[in-house]
Amino acid sequence: AWLEDMVPWQMTEQHKTISEALETPTLTGEDIYLLQNFKPLIDTHAVDIIHPDLASSGGLLETKRIGDYAEEKGIAMAMHQAGTPVSFMANVHCAAATQNFLALEHHSVDLPWWESLVKTTDKRKLIDKGFAPLPLEAPGLGIELNEEVLKEHLHAKDKTFFAPTPDWDTITSHDRTWS
Repeated sequence: AWLEDMVPWQMTEQHKTISEALETPTLTGEDIYLLQNFKPLIDTHAVDIIHPDLASSGGLLETKRIGDYAEEKGIAMAMHQAGTPVSFMANVHCAAATQNFLALEHHSVDLPWWESLVKTTDKRKLIDKGFAPLPLEAPGLGIELNEEVLKEHLHAKDKTFFAPTPDWDTITSHDRTWS
């Protein structure tokens, strides 16, 4: 158990004050983009655990860098994940390669069709008894898109499948400072 996002992530001193006053571990980070923005929290031990979201922290390699930097400073990493099975498997691979990995927060268990959005390349389940087994036989993330199931679950107001997304081409599309 931990206390999450007690104050906005930019408030390093307030995070440190809260963390020092509590016995319950504190964390933040799901809205932070790039290692450079995690460094003040890590360098000052303002939180007990960092909490990057691979989809918003800068991708697989940047999240690994964040975890490795925190590990050098004695801080654990719990990863945030509220996305597709593709994002989930990217998180699983990053977690497996990061020494200070603690837990992967996962928010899709309430969607009975979530796991069927992809097919595993080696017939394993994505989640088995609370664990996410890594594929060891194939390259990549170990999954393939199940396009038929994806098309069944498109948004009711927009049934477009892989449409252009020019709204995400600007620098401000990465600016998630506080949700």
